[in-house]
Amino acid sequence: MIRVKTALISGTLLLLSLALSGESAKAQVARPAPAPTPSEVHARVSETVVDRTIPDDKAVDKMLKVYAPKVRALDVVIGKLKGELRKGGIGSGSLGNFVTNGIRQQASLKLGKPVALAVTNGGGLRKSVISEGELRERDIFELLPFENALVAFDLTGAQVLDLLRVVVSHRDAQAGARIKYGTGSDKTPELETVRLLIDGAEKEIDPNATYTVVSIDYLMNRRSSKPSATEGDYSILRAGKNINPIGLTIRDAMINYVKSETAAGREIRPNLDGRFIFDKSGSATPEQPQ
Repeated sequence: MIRVKTALISGTLLLLSLALSGESAKAQVARPAPAPTPSEVHARVSETVVDRTIPDDKAVDKMLKVYAPKVRALDVVIGKLKGELRKGGIGSGSLGNFVTNGIRQQASLKLGKPVALAVTNGGGLRKSVISEGELRERDIFELLPFENALVAFDLTGAQVLDLLRVVVSHRDAQAGARIKYGTGSDKTPELETVRLLIDGAEKEIDPNATYTVVSIDYLMNRRSSKPSATEGDYSILRAGKNINPIGLTIRDAMINYVKSETAAGREIRPNLDGRFIFDKSGSATPEQPQ
């Protein structure tokens, strides 16, 4: 049973929900009113008991009926996670690797050609840990709650290098490159060397060659006159050629990725494969940035 109190104090209606178990009340401003002068303070409290004797609201039931199947679908098991996925450090740890591996694979399938590099921002990963065990759609929705769409770009090798400098300096996630980095005097990560993993082999980036890259529309469209410590300037993406929205959100791509791995009989495993290697000797400070 829930006891609901309303209080009108100084022209502002407050709603207070009190559980009979004695839990603390929660107050919510429901309807602001013009502030009265200090001398005009009036208060009125009313109380309504909400229990099983109150009939269901048919309009609300009808509305919920539309969403109930969609909510239940979130609890369907789509895969198995062998080990814990965790966000942390440069590249957002094994969680960042999981996401960029997935979008790179799914973008390649969608485009019908290899994608050299996948990039996304660590700030877009809204779940810090996914525990070992069954993977459900709910996990992917909690990890990637935004409607960010995947976009493919053709970049020159020189542009790819510029892109990866932003990725490294802002500790964002990528799949497709083997990066060695150090730190500057302000402890900001700095790109030192990089090779792309193409057909299973590490290859130098040709500044004049063209590479297909996949990222999200949020990074492409974000504009900032002064990039912050947490948000890099990804305007280099808008300088690419053949900019192609591929018709998948990052979330749908990851759901498809987990399902495809499951269909192939593979579990999802945490993957820290050395795609970011800290060069202590070439750094202004010996501490690895976190």
